[in-house]
Amino acid sequence: MEKSKQVQIGLLAVLALLLIANLFGGGFKNWLGKSENDRIREAAAEGGVAQRQAAFSTGNIPGTNINATQLPDVPVTQIKYEEESFDFGVADEGTVVKHLFKFTNTGSEPLIISNAKGSCGCTVPTWPKQPVPPGGNAEISVEFDTKGKPGRQTKSVTVTANTMPTDTHLEITGEVRSKDQPVSKGKK
Repeated sequence: MEKSKQVQIGLLAVLALLLIANLFGGGFKNWLGKSENDRIREAAAEGGVAQRQAAFSTGNIPGTNINATQLPDVPVTQIKYEEESFDFGVADEGTVVKHLFKFTNTGSEPLIISNAKGSCGCTVPTWPKQPVPPGGNAEISVEFDTKGKPGRQTKSVTVTANTMPTDTHLEITGEVRSKDQPVSKGKK
């Protein structure tokens, strides 16, 4: 066999081996030492705040960055809402429903909300940009625009902060009466 054919076969064999390693073994990193999951577990056991956050962050698929929430590089604290769900009852289509979700920082570190995101563009939260001191109170304002949303509605807001878990959820629900729906006159 020619020398160039032998080189080609050798290269194909190496490529096949690399492909198999990536498909079935997570690459050579698992063959050569500890996996990423092992390193995260060890770091969490050692007790650092950042390591615990990395090991137990919500929505993170272990060993990947898929669905990972960016964690603030600060000590964790606790948040306690007066209510996590609000039912606005019935609202006419086209109105904007507003609600204040009040909360308290029940932990021992300043509470820093890094983000609050509505489940759709019609749900807009506004949150305090300054840290909330331990024992301090604040509120998150949520506005839901009912335009084009007739029927039963449930919208959520995901609040990301230096808490454990990093994400908490608020919900606003109610019935949006269509512009075409007649107004009930009540019982006589």
